[in-house]
Amino acid sequence: MRRLPSPMPLLLLFLAVVASAVAADDAQPRPRSRSTVGMPARLEQVVLPGPELEARPIEDRRAPMVVRIAETYPHGTDFRYDIIYYGLEPGRYDLRDSLRRKDGVPLKDVPPLTVQVDPALPPGQIEPHRPQLESSPRLGGYRWIAIAGGLAWFAGFLAILLGGRRKRSLAGAAAARPVTLADRLRPLVEAAMAGTLPRGQEAELERLLIGYWRKRLGLEQAEPPRRGRRAGRRRGAPGALPVDPGR
Repeated sequence: MRRLPSPMPLLLLFLAVVASAVAADDAQPRPRSRSTVGMPARLEQVVLPGPELEARPIEDRRAPMVVRIAETYPHGTDFRYDIIYYGLEPGRYDLRDSLRRKDGVPLKDVPPLTVQVDPALPPGQIEPHRPQLESSPRLGGYRWIAIAGGLAWFAGFLAILLGGRRKRSLAGAAAARPVTLADRLRPLVEAAMAGTLPRGQEAELERLLIGYWRKRLGLEQAEPPRRGRRAGRRRGAPGALPVDPGR
């Protein structure tokens, strides 16, 4: 009769594997706090040795852990902290990686600050694919509309500026142009033809017409008749000037 192999070697191997797993688990520091993905958690009244600590600035926005020191209290030669953190991905994290000393001294004497972030979804969930960013078309969009609007506004402002200057220059040229005899005669003649010329301006019209025709006939250098030469003559006498009976 054959003897069966002894199960003792297999049992000893199993016990060795379990013992190594338990030892490895005990070697890892137990988490001081637990939270779920995206939910903030708080570590209160944590005494840490050495100079004062501060949170590192976030340089990578895709970092899975965000840490902030809410309050700091003196504790003898050490400091006591209220720390707020939240994880963006599940896993175990050491908050020391997100802290630093204000004086730049390394964190050699600071104990581990291990926290556990558990997933919010049950295992086996399929995560959505990351969206792929595609470049927008070159033409169109708010930027081009803003640029076109700015150019149109600048063109309108320039047109108003140049148009105002041109109007002022034309007005100045018109003001600088001397008033001619025709410019003075035109409104008087039009008023006389319409029968609206005041009696006070009839003499002015007559004087302007005489000056106009003297210029046209070349009589500007001729000596005008003087009344002094005929002062002694009576009306109706030979050589006297005709007198308008209506005057």
